[in-house]
Amino acid sequence: MGLTGAARVLAMRASDAVPPLTPDGDEAREWAERELADPVYAAAQPTPLDRIARAIGEFFQRLFDIELQDGWGSAFALIAGIVVVVVIVAAFLVWGAPRATRRAPAAVTVLFGENDERSAAELRRAAASHARSGEWDAAIVLRFRALARGCLERGMVETPPGATVHAFARAAGRAFPGEAVALEEAAVAFDDVRYLRRPGTAALYERVAAVDDRVATTRPASSEAVPA
Repeated sequence: MGLTGAARVLAMRASDAVPPLTPDGDEAREWAERELADPVYAAAQPTPLDRIARAIGEFFQRLFDIELQDGWGSAFALIAGIVVVVVIVAAFLVWGAPRATRRAPAAVTVLFGENDERSAAELRRAAASHARSGEWDAAIVLRFRALARGCLERGMVETPPGATVHAFARAAGRAFPGEAVALEEAAVAFDDVRYLRRPGTAALYERVAAVDDRVATTRPASSEAVPA
């Protein structure tokens, strides 16, 4: 075999070992899919937030790029800008300035040593039922619990499970300074019938119920909860 023939054979063998530089249609598609499967391309894709921001920007760009005859284009852009500002101001007036979301107070089931999940309204109804039956001890205890539960529901007072009625009364007195004395008297009434076993009376129940009614309809001195 001559030199030229040997070179031809070597070239043919080399071509068999090296893939063709120009792939056919199916092979090119496979190469492209394998390349695009690289995570680098996925990371470069715009996020949904990017798409929303881009859509808003394009909307305003189209809004202010409207061409009107007789020089009305600038006037239209000015009017559109004023409308946007008015809408933003109206939103602030209606809903107020954006602020951090206030975390809802954790539900407190243990109240003055007893596990009671009833709401303030339920406790008031139970107290009224005992009062109609002349069961003043139970009526006074339940109405004071309704008073405390109402303050908890409004986020005015934080009462941990071990808090006493007097600790609650002092904390509620800071939230409602005008009722501080009446709250302490209601706490004493609770102690008298609950722990000292002194008999309750209709007058004592009316006193506790009255302070509960006033606190329920009074604006607190501060929007921050007072810890007991």
